[in-house]
Amino acid sequence: MGGGEPLGAALADRLAEQWHRAGVTHVRRAANLTELATLVDAATGPVIVSGTDLVAHTAVLRHLATSPVGPTVALVLTDPPAPGQAVVREERGQVVDAGPDGRLDGGQTGVFGGALRVGRDDLPALAAAARAAVAGTPIAGTDPAAVAATPPAAGPEAAGSAVDRLFTGLTALGTLTFAHRVRLLVAHRVAGPAGLAAAEAAVAAVDEDRAELRLSVKEKDDFFTTFFVSTWSPYVTKASAKLGLTPTGVTAISVLFAAVAAVLFGVGGRPALVAGAVLLYLGFVLDCVDGQLARYTRHFSAWGGWLDTMADRAKEYLVYAGLGYGATAAGFRYGWALAVAAMTLQTVRHMTDTWYGVLHDEAARRPKAVGGGGGGIGDRLNAASTRVQADTGSLSYWLKRTVVFPIGERWALIALTVALFGPLVSLVAVLTWGVLAFAYTGALRTLRARWMWVPVLDTVDATLHRDDGPIAARFPVLRPMGPLTLAVLGALGPAALLAAAGLRVRAGDEAGGLAWAVPVALLVLLVAALGAGAAHNGPLDWLVPAALRAGEYLFAIAAGLVGGAPAWVVFGYVFVLTLHHYDLTARLEKRQAAPPLHGATLGWEGRSAVLAVAAFAGFAGIAMATLGAYLLVVFVGSVVLAWVVLPARARRGVGVPAGGEVRQPG
Repeated sequence: MGGGEPLGAALADRLAEQWHRAGVTHVRRAANLTELATLVDAATGPVIVSGTDLVAHTAVLRHLATSPVGPTVALVLTDPPAPGQAVVREERGQVVDAGPDGRLDGGQTGVFGGALRVGRDDLPALAAAARAAVAGTPIAGTDPAAVAATPPAAGPEAAGSAVDRLFTGLTALGTLTFAHRVRLLVAHRVAGPAGLAAAEAAVAAVDEDRAELRLSVKEKDDFFTTFFVSTWSPYVTKASAKLGLTPTGVTAISVLFAAVAAVLFGVGGRPALVAGAVLLYLGFVLDCVDGQLARYTRHFSAWGGWLDTMADRAKEYLVYAGLGYGATAAGFRYGWALAVAAMTLQTVRHMTDTWYGVLHDEAARRPKAVGGGGGGIGDRLNAASTRVQADTGSLSYWLKRTVVFPIGERWALIALTVALFGPLVSLVAVLTWGVLAFAYTGALRTLRARWMWVPVLDTVDATLHRDDGPIAARFPVLRPMGPLTLAVLGALGPAALLAAAGLRVRAGDEAGGLAWAVPVALLVLLVAALGAGAAHNGPLDWLVPAALRAGEYLFAIAAGLVGGAPAWVVFGYVFVLTLHHYDLTARLEKRQAAPPLHGATLGWEGRSAVLAVAAFAGFAGIAMATLGAYLLVVFVGSVVLAWVVLPARARRGVGVPAGGEVRQPG
């Protein structure tokens, strides 16, 4: 669209052609914001809006059009702002404020690049922002519907670039907008012939394909991945693209490598262990390549993102199974127990990681709600973390990224320890570092979360993410204690039962003598259901899902131990539970709806009740295997319905409107 561009129609025509090459299906030239609002009203898909003063590689436009970070994304540059251009302030990749140069009091982190993609759900806000800019009305905190009903003011539009005023208004309406930064490629907004010539020269000087390949690598990754994978994985990425492999195909090969490594770890013997370690490393390289290939070829999909998340966890836990079997076969009695412990610990850690990320994103969207601690310890921790993250490449930066035990470091530790020492040492090393990392991150995040005081579980379907079933829905609400306190108290019963059963086994007694304690532990666990109907708006309630996962897993392990279930059956059952719960977190991260068959999973309390009856009656192994198989069938059924059947039905049932659309492909 136009709006103060002095370089004429030639630049606008070239930009329109670039948008076509970037994959935008329909390009329209809007003479003013009023016409733009009319076009947006008729749109049925994502809309890209840009000024005509932008000079950039076509790849930059394609990256903006296909960015997977969110439905609404704005181009953000590091150039100094020109008169009339909007500056932005970002936190965690989100634009939290925008306005004319000077309004942010030096807090800006970049300048608006004159182009943004707006998701379908945000189109009413876009039209409202356009009409408000025409009317000259302030719109901060204004309902988009009220703005849309406001008649345009007489006279010319306010001074300044139309696209900048539009973007500022959209931000003021509270639209969640992600920032798209330009790395290695070039993009500039130009204001005259000299600027145009300089920008065109800069664009021409870049080897676009080489830059695209380097851009496929994450800008900030963990130490092991950065120095031992990403230094050569782009070559594998380019070879994969030439061979016509898809990101999903690379993911499948990565899973195969990890599965074979797990088998070799179970077989044992130094040659098998070393070969397994090599395959594990190569599998992790491919795990990085699938994402790099998606970015290099711009083949993104919700299915691919979901599959990548699920495959990562499935691979890791298959490796734990191989290590557990290998340690047991080598003569260590508790090999499977260590494998179950490693899987449980890692899953609970991931639950806290996921929800803390949601908490931090919500805090970034509501910066005024943050900092209420008045310079307390949370404020100091937040400032220290920001400084360390900004000091890219420093010793403190790499220590912070490594101490939390990310996936690259986990796989490197497993590969090294199993090749040099064996499965037992590998499991012990993973558990030791995992516990220390959990204690470190848990303590710091708790302090920072109390300082932020930003609730997140009340912004989503808490019943879904608690994984409550029909029994919990019928429990009364015990409001004064809060859902987190109740969830932690509930987990103490299974923890005590598991500890007692473990001590009896270690002493040479039968754990079956504690069958009477299983119903008692279940009653304690069900205390957590008393918080199901309470408001989850406390500063630490983001920990509720992790506490509930810990309670259910501990109870399942304890029931299996008391009921005499084989250790591998217990591992398999907990593994299926982790798939179910990772499905929920992956859908949360990808903004997907609930699994279609979620209601058939019985809920954490229903599954625990079934296991309690089985353990008390003495057939825990059969019940655990049967319930696990049932949950696996439900999980696979949900996957098929969600990603195959329902999308096919939607495609058959949606007509294609004729004309009037301003959008890019979904």
